[in-house]
Amino acid sequence: MPSLSEDNLDMTPSSMEMNGNGGHKLAAASERVVPLMDAVVKVFCVHSMPNYSLPWQRKRQCSSSSSGFVIAGRRVLTNAHSVAHYTQVKLKKRGSDTKYLATVLAVGIDCDIALLTVKDNEFWEGVLPVEFGELPALQDAVTVGYPIGGDTISVTSGVVSRREILSYVHGSISMILVQVDAAINSGNSGGPAFNDKGNCVGIAFQSMTQEDAVNIGYVIPTPVINHFIQDYERNGAYTGFPILGFEWQKMENPDLRIAMGMKSDQKGILVTRVEATAPESEVLKSSDVILSFDGVNIGNDGTVPFRCGECIGFSYLFSQKYTGDNAKIKVLRDSVMHEFSIRLDTHKKLIPAYFIFFLHPKIGGTFGFGTFMLVLVADINIGYEDLANVQVLAVNGKPVKNLKSLASMVDSCNDEFLKFDLEFNKVVILRTETAKAATVDILATHCVPSAMSDDLKT
Repeated sequence: MPSLSEDNLDMTPSSMEMNGNGGHKLAAASERVVPLMDAVVKVFCVHSMPNYSLPWQRKRQCSSSSSGFVIAGRRVLTNAHSVAHYTQVKLKKRGSDTKYLATVLAVGIDCDIALLTVKDNEFWEGVLPVEFGELPALQDAVTVGYPIGGDTISVTSGVVSRREILSYVHGSISMILVQVDAAINSGNSGGPAFNDKGNCVGIAFQSMTQEDAVNIGYVIPTPVINHFIQDYERNGAYTGFPILGFEWQKMENPDLRIAMGMKSDQKGILVTRVEATAPESEVLKSSDVILSFDGVNIGNDGTVPFRCGECIGFSYLFSQKYTGDNAKIKVLRDSVMHEFSIRLDTHKKLIPAYFIFFLHPKIGGTFGFGTFMLVLVADINIGYEDLANVQVLAVNGKPVKNLKSLASMVDSCNDEFLKFDLEFNKVVILRTETAKAATVDILATHCVPSAMSDDLKT
């Protein structure tokens, strides 16, 4: 699988302006193109990244620049990674020397899109919003933005060469994207891709990083953009794209299909694991065969019919739905046909949380699979300093369900000793009274403002 990376933001100053390859195309239609160029803005962001090892602290702030463009409703679209962990966002219009303070309305980490606005009325003077086109066919497109190498707008032209389901690096999920052979460099993030009619058909956001790959970039297509905007307008906040709450495998092998009780005219995919917290867990089981989704038959390779005789991964059907929508699926289970209605939902990621006692247990993994331990230096912790990222299984023989349960068990413990059972048969034992008394000094020594994050106090 090719290596993909989100378009790194422009953090390298340069005094030499780089011109795009598609300037001759735009010169022939300057009357139409100039308003489009005026809708493209440069995005300046100050980031303050979290420190996941020490969640009560943040890393040193850094600055970046990227691109964005004006849409209807006095709003601006850019990439989510352009404003990730922002502390301040400013926008500058083409040909202007003024930076306007922006407000972030919504951030879609999964689809890598962010929605901004500016309160200052002066910013909107003389700017016409772009109009969106349909999902582009295999045709020419123009990518616009503020790439590395200069401070003014740059234009490149390229051909839409592919449409398929691939990974969105920032959100770590797979959705439909459009591949182009236009150069997408650092700073192009968030810039619009226009078709030959002057309509926006996507947002530049990532490129292929393989050494033998040249000018292979990707844009977020309009179906994903429209879904993001409509989600925000429906709910007053961004709720996210529904995700597959199960894992699956292809059923191209004929022996596999026969063993699962499928008839010769049946096609589908095999469910291999269902996430326990996903809504699908209420109806799906491992070894189920999913034959169709909302009336659309799924092929043995996991694809469904697409436009112009093409096929696309069936997860595309999920991405057309909204959080809370229902969908009907046909399932073959033990050679018996079933039809279920499932409610679609998004992953609920846990925010980093911490609890300081004499140790520092922290949430482990992106989705909080377990509570892990990192030892802070203190006299009471002598001999335990080498313990790091070890899962806490139980306290005084009682299983630990999550970080909140751990904090509660430690706080309410009246036994003489606190015993922590860790994975790999490791153990930590301390006197309860001595350990609780040491908490204040440990907080002061390591500059921790509170013994636990606010979400654990309620």
